[in-house]
Amino acid sequence: MSRTVDIAVRELCLALPEAEEFQSRGSPNYRVRGGKVFAIYVLNHHGDGRVALWLIGAEGVQAHWVGADPDAYFVPPYVGPSGWLGVRLDRGLDWSEISERVYEAWQQVAPARALELADAAPEVPPPDTA
Repeated sequence: MSRTVDIAVRELCLALPEAEEFQSRGSPNYRVRGGKVFAIYVLNHHGDGRVALWLIGAEGVQAHWVGADPDAYFVPPYVGPSGWLGVRLDRGLDWSEISERVYEAWQQVAPARALELADAAPEVPPPDTA
């Protein structure tokens, strides 16, 4: 059985302390237990053709990454005006870079007790297929 993007995203997000998954509007969402969402996994949202993660971001993060690599990063609908970053998972980004972006998003909403448990992005194997 191949390691799909769905499986790799779930393992990556849930590898962070106190992270939990729930469904909202047909997409897996990841939040810190009982708190704020840090990631949304979105497939072909309204026919946009993207396999992507929408990640909460610190001020300036969205502009930095979209400006640096607009093929891999984008401003997602709805949450983009609030600074969220879209990350294309179907554009060949190194999985460790994706892991770093997820970790940075998690840091934005994690409480102090959770932050003490993780001092680096989780090392989760990449998917075999897009």
